Amino acid sequence: MAYSFFSPCPRGLEIALAEELNEIAQRSSTLKVHNQVPGGVHSSGTMDDAYRINLHSRIASRVLLRIAHGGYVNENDIYDLTLSQTWEDWFAVHHTIRIDVTAIKSPVKSLEFVTLKIKDAICDRFREQFDERPSVDTKNPDMRIVGFLDARQFTLYLDTSGEALFKRGWRLDTGDAPLRENLAAGLLRTSGWKPGMVLFDPMCGSGTILAEAAQMLAGIPSGYRRNFAFEKFHDFDAAHWQAMKDAIKLNPSPSTPTIFGSDISGDMLVMTRQNLQQAGIEFEVPLKQIEAQEIKPPSDEPGILLTNPPYGERIAVRGDSTIEEDDLAKTFFAAFSTTLKQRFAGWKVFLFTADLGVPKLLRLKESRKTPFFNGALECRLFRFDMVAGFNRREEAKPRADV
Repeated sequence: MAYSFFSPCPRGLEIALAEELNEIAQRSSTLKVHNQVPGGVHSSGTMDDAYRINLHSRIASRVLLRIAHGGYVNENDIYDLTLSQTWEDWFAVHHTIRIDVTAIKSPVKSLEFVTLKIKDAICDRFREQFDERPSVDTKNPDMRIVGFLDARQFTLYLDTSGEALFKRGWRLDTGDAPLRENLAAGLLRTSGWKPGMVLFDPMCGSGTILAEAAQMLAGIPSGYRRNFAFEKFHDFDAAHWQAMKDAIKLNPSPSTPTIFGSDISGDMLVMTRQNLQQAGIEFEVPLKQIEAQEIKPPSDEPGILLTNPPYGERIAVRGDSTIEEDDLAKTFFAAFSTTLKQRFAGWKVFLFTADLGVPKLLRLKESRKTPFFNGALECRLFRFDMVAGFNRREEAKPRADV
């Protein structure tokens, strides 16, 4: 049977997700990738394809299965559409539920009231069928039901993923301001990095970018080490799911390192090593404790430097906390810029940051800037091509809007 799916993703990664889903579709004769919309990508296929996207997508936040779609005028229409669905075909009355509703240009006055109406309809449906109703669990539900409203249409989804897909199941600890795993994977794809190319993260924190890249190099799917909501669906075929995972062929360990990391904090590097181990990485990822301003290329071959540099309060851990944040940032980025210019000719440098003034602080002209959102935080991925003599920002020219 063919189903419609919607895979949300961090804003700014819709193109990358569509590319990835098309790659996943090459493993399937039934998965079809349709249109991108702000915040995600529509596709269709069998339940096998839902399993496959959950297992392999590094960029999607969830895989939502469309249950119903129709027009509405008020909350009673939403209740009626929800009540008419055969929820009992998907999950049992003893499973706990959670309802989430989002809307764009909807005329309804309260999304909380819509959420309540959807919950009531599902519970009334079960009560009619079994004289019992499922319980609500907002923290760790068995089933997540998602409602989406625009000005006239209402769509109901059942979440096949459970926990958000960026939760890979390997992270032990995050440190401060962790980068979500699916955002890190999207940054890797946007940078043009591919397994086998040299990658260096000189401010690696707890190692999210390194772990994502190392799993890609090892051929370990992002969902290999976690559970999913679809495993509790009535028609779940456990043997088939296990066979799908057993068919994964991991890559042999590389003979020489191509992924490198460093950080000023020894504690962060301990965390990175633990996270890499939990992520199933059996080959060496060389790590060095060093200030970012002091780094040297970790290989003779130029590669991609991709990092999420500190900003605001985070930068204070890298210097004298008695200095004003603005002065600290200027000093830090000026020194880092000198290092890049003097030592990293031939490298492509990508900095992911919410500080849109970073190119000015570096006194470098970006060759590209790609907008992203880290949650609600507007960010940019700045690209700098380190070609000797062509990087200095011309001070006389007015700065382009970012």
